Amino acid sequence: MLKGYGSTIFDGIWLTLQLALSSITLAVVLGLIGVALRLSPVRWLAWISDLYSTILRGIPDLVLILLIFYGGQNLLNKFSPFFGYDEYIDLNPLYTGIGTLGVIFGAYLSETFRGAFMAIPKGQNEAGVSYGMSNFKVFFRILLPQMIRLAIPGFTNNWLVLVKATALISVVGLQDMMFKAKQAADATREPFTFFLAVAAMYLIITSISLLVLRRLETRYSMGVRTAEL
Repeated sequence: MLKGYGSTIFDGIWLTLQLALSSITLAVVLGLIGVALRLSPVRWLAWISDLYSTILRGIPDLVLILLIFYGGQNLLNKFSPFFGYDEYIDLNPLYTGIGTLGVIFGAYLSETFRGAFMAIPKGQNEAGVSYGMSNFKVFFRILLPQMIRLAIPGFTNNWLVLVKATALISVVGLQDMMFKAKQAADATREPFTFFLAVAAMYLIITSISLLVLRRLETRYSMGVRTAEL
């Protein structure tokens, strides 16, 4: 069915998953840092976080990928001689993709986490402190578990979009399954066959992700009563 290119395309699946999982890990870290700054009483820190979120959410992903990969590579090669490095710097497509997607979706997750934290009643924080708990314990025992439960739906949406966005990294030469499918399509002149196969693989990945994240949401929602109208 895949004209002997099946194993080649399947080799690209692992690279796609590696890119997606590494990117979402970086995005979660940046998202938590972003929400910490956004909720900070220090105004200029909150302003930096807001600026980061606004800029990254306002520029198309493909533009940022090309800007960072080609523009960043050009800047590095222009300024590296000033630091005594004369060899040409060639950015790794995988690391560039992880960094770019991580920074982009870190901005989205900072908003997701901010909404989740703000949805937690302030009285719970005050109750924990009144019981003699430190701010550290209040955060990890009271606020964080509730934040995770409230953030899972938004996190799920961002994860699904990120998985699909990994296909964009193929434009800078990352040999993921999209790149391999494009090569096979060009060689056989049967683009429909190979792109349909890749579409099915993305659908499988996102479907499995939905099942896992819904179970996680159910796990964190145990014992939580919803108001009946």
